[in-house]
Amino acid sequence: MSRTTLTTALAAAAVAVPLSLGGLAPQAYAQTGSPSPSPTGTATTAPGIFGPGCSTLPRTGAGSTAVMARQRLVTAAAGNPQLSTLVGYINRARIVNVLDTTNNITLFAPTNAAWNKLSSTQRANLLNNPTQLKKVLNYHVVNQHITKAELPGGSFTTREGSKLTTSGSGTTFKVNNTADIVCGNIPTANATVYLVDSVLMPPS
Repeated sequence: MSRTTLTTALAAAAVAVPLSLGGLAPQAYAQTGSPSPSPTGTATTAPGIFGPGCSTLPRTGAGSTAVMARQRLVTAAAGNPQLSTLVGYINRARIVNVLDTTNNITLFAPTNAAWNKLSSTQRANLLNNPTQLKKVLNYHVVNQHITKAELPGGSFTTREGSKLTTSGSGTTFKVNNTADIVCGNIPTANATVYLVDSVLMPPS
C-alpha cells in the first residue's frame, strides 16, 4: 500500500470512530439514566375517600381506588395489599359469593395490621372454628350503603345480627369506639369499604 493510500485510510478511520461512539451515546444514556417513577406510592384517590391510610394505596393497577371501583367486593379487596389476611379468612369462611353478589353493602375491613393485633391463639381459634370465623367476618358487614355523612353517631345492624356503632367528625372516625377508620368511603362495584385498624368482635 502506498503512503498516500495509507494516510487516507487512517483519516477515514479517525472520523468513523467518533461518529460510531456518538451514535451509541443516546442508547447508553437511556440505559444508565434515572429510572421512571414507580406507579406505586401516594394514591390518587377518588372524591370522597378520606383517612391517613389512603396514602398507602397503590396509585394504579390492582388495589388502586380506580380499579377497585370497577370490581366486585372480594376481587377488589384481593388486589389491596393491606387486605390479604382478610381475603384469606373470607375464602376460608366460604362467604366470597355472598359478598360479591350482594349489592349496596358496606364492609369495615380489618387491615393486615389489625389481624396481627390478635394473639396467635386467637387467630388459630378462628381458623379452627369456621362457624365463629364466619360470625366475626359477618359482624364487619352491613347490608346497606353507609356514607361518610352517616358515620357521626351512627348505629347499624350487621349481617351477623348485632349492632355496631360509628362516631367522629371531619376525617377522624371510630367504629365501636375502638377501631380507627384509616381509609374510608372506598367504592367497589357493589359495596363501600372502610379500612379499620382493629378487628371488630361481636358481643358475646
